[in-house]
Amino acid sequence: MPWSAARLRALLALVVADLLLLAAVSATCAEATVSAPHGARIIAEEAAGERLVDLTVDSPALGRTAKVRLLTPDGWEERRPGETWPTLYLLVGGDGNYKAWTEDYDAHLQELPDLRDVLVVMPEMPLFGFYSDWFNGGEGGPPAVETFHLREVRPLLERRFGAGVRRVAAGESQGGFGAVSYAARHPGLFRAVASYSGFVHPLRHPHAVRAAMTYLGLDWTALWGDPVAQRANWQAHDPYYLADRLRTTPVHLSGGDGTAGVLDPPGTPPDVEIPGLEDPADPFPEDAISPTETLMQRQSGSLATRLAAVGAPVTTHFYAGTHSPAYWKRELYRSLPMLLRALGVRDR
Repeated sequence: MPWSAARLRALLALVVADLLLLAAVSATCAEATVSAPHGARIIAEEAAGERLVDLTVDSPALGRTAKVRLLTPDGWEERRPGETWPTLYLLVGGDGNYKAWTEDYDAHLQELPDLRDVLVVMPEMPLFGFYSDWFNGGEGGPPAVETFHLREVRPLLERRFGAGVRRVAAGESQGGFGAVSYAARHPGLFRAVASYSGFVHPLRHPHAVRAAMTYLGLDWTALWGDPVAQRANWQAHDPYYLADRLRTTPVHLSGGDGTAGVLDPPGTPPDVEIPGLEDPADPFPEDAISPTETLMQRQSGSLATRLAAVGAPVTTHFYAGTHSPAYWKRELYRSLPMLLRALGVRDR
């Protein structure tokens, strides 16, 4: 029996409705399984405390899963598609613990009013990863830390989790190196950076990299290669040799001299003695109880001089003190107004 025009129109309407429903379901599935250009995927998301969210990333760059902690801004949970916030990348030291800034450093990030308008990103790093794609004898491959942070985590957060393109970065120890090195290696990526006790001029003390990594049981030449044979690779990661790329990026550098300071409790023990850390040509002060911090301040001072010479906007704060979280918390608070100005965030 021939179909009437009315029945044909009804059938067509049902087909169109089914197609629209299928498209909506497909879009939802695609959103749930979105991946970074390099194949990284977020495979888990869980609440970790007040305004804290932990993400688990399946990372080809690291060859394993890794964590990223977010301190979320007001309104983040009700965000609309495409809504973003200014973003602070807050980087940790050589142990790579993504929880450190919220659990170990007594930084009270959740209590800072100015961070209620900012998304704070705290990514994991492999032990002594040095915010770099490792050389590995020229073969590359895991751990590719820089790729993990900048080409996997960053696109994922900007696509799905409200991270904006107004970015700044700050960090302590190796995290301070990471903030400044990332900014220099990728001009324009960050509007301002801050380093607290950062190892920001590695080629000044390559023996310290060797001593520390050997002490930890790691192959120190796997990081950037030999500092003589692969000097170009060391220089390509060393902010001192990249200073001209920071001409328009505000940089804050801070660090202690390794002696006991106002935030060190009485009887603060000296750093763990690492054989080979001291350079006989550049000895530590006799009263230094934190030789690691002595190295950090000397490197920060060298970089500050170099940045000033090329006309980069650099500020510094050098003091008596050791390599400890109490100073990193203080220096974060001290530099935060500069970072927020670069983000265009008003003080609350």
